[in-house]
Amino acid sequence: MATQVTPQPTLTKQGQRYLSLDVLRGLTVCLMIVVNTPGSWGHIYAPFKHAPWHGFTPTDWVFPSFLFVVGNAMSFGLKKFKEGDRKEVLVKLFKRAGLIFLFGVSLTLFPFIYRNADGQILMKDFTEVRIMGVLQRIALCYLFAGLIVHFCKIKTTYWVGAGMLLLYWAVMWAFGDGAEPFGLKGNAGLKFDALIIPESNLYKGFGLPFDPEGLLSTFPAVVNVLTGFWAGLYIQKETNLLRKTRMLLLAGAIGVLVGLLWDIWFPINKPIWTSSFVVYSTGWSLIVLSGLIFLIEKLKIAKWTYFFEVFGKNPLILFILSGALIKTLSIIRVGEVPLSRWIYQNAFLSWNVDKTASLLFAISFMLTLWIVGYFMERNKIFIKV
Repeated sequence: MATQVTPQPTLTKQGQRYLSLDVLRGLTVCLMIVVNTPGSWGHIYAPFKHAPWHGFTPTDWVFPSFLFVVGNAMSFGLKKFKEGDRKEVLVKLFKRAGLIFLFGVSLTLFPFIYRNADGQILMKDFTEVRIMGVLQRIALCYLFAGLIVHFCKIKTTYWVGAGMLLLYWAVMWAFGDGAEPFGLKGNAGLKFDALIIPESNLYKGFGLPFDPEGLLSTFPAVVNVLTGFWAGLYIQKETNLLRKTRMLLLAGAIGVLVGLLWDIWFPINKPIWTSSFVVYSTGWSLIVLSGLIFLIEKLKIAKWTYFFEVFGKNPLILFILSGALIKTLSIIRVGEVPLSRWIYQNAFLSWNVDKTASLLFAISFMLTLWIVGYFMERNKIFIKV
């Protein structure tokens, strides 16, 4: 990682900064922290839960929107991707993706120790670490999208993206169980990952070895990045702000409608990251981006944006820090209770109802990370891989 002493603004071809893109990036990081750190996983308001299987909630939008933002940022480095020395571009792509993937695995292992049923502190078994995860998927999607952008003409990337979604649909149909090809136990993603990744290294949160950030389902997630890339190119090309917001809004609405229609044959589903989920989630990302551009760039209503800018300036490090901090709070004990739960019970649950207390804990935790981000921003500390 590198520490920069000057900010990296998002610019158009004419050199105009698009604050709305910084805000969208910060908004997604902010929401990722909130939905990942409730006071109690047993008490969460419905909008802050993932859909149990098929379906879509506001929380299901957060991760694909972050991938959209990754692609958006990629579009502003198009000249480097297309015209830079091939060896240099490829080394940078693989190095950055490798580091992000390594951070993801390390965060899964952190704090490298655990307490057993008897209260003893033991070293984790590194051979049983979950290999895939959120950061790992970000790394792979960034890598594959970068390779597509580097080796393909822009128009070709449209066909590649569409082909990936259709091919994934075909694979899920062909290799899933006939009775339930898109179910938990019969989907092709589960079968494919089981061939590549040992059972001990897969996620067990669904009651069986199945990873919602698995290898096969990463394939369509690359298109979330590509869609952000295409949107970024259009934002830089179109100079009329009103037309820009209208076209982004129209594209988003079409994406939402196509996703809902596709849902009939290929259900919208985040755990297996269906093609309909890709189209539907990117549709909402375009709609939100359109609204931000209209509000911030067109109407010049921007006094409220600094809060999200703080998260947007150091998104990766703040997300990693949030995971490390909540795990640290869970390993430290106050008596027999993890410190995180002690804080939740005494600072929030003691005077509020369970779901509200759980949400307030998450918001307070997010605000703690914002203070860290604020300190970094004020001191011109910008860390990127």
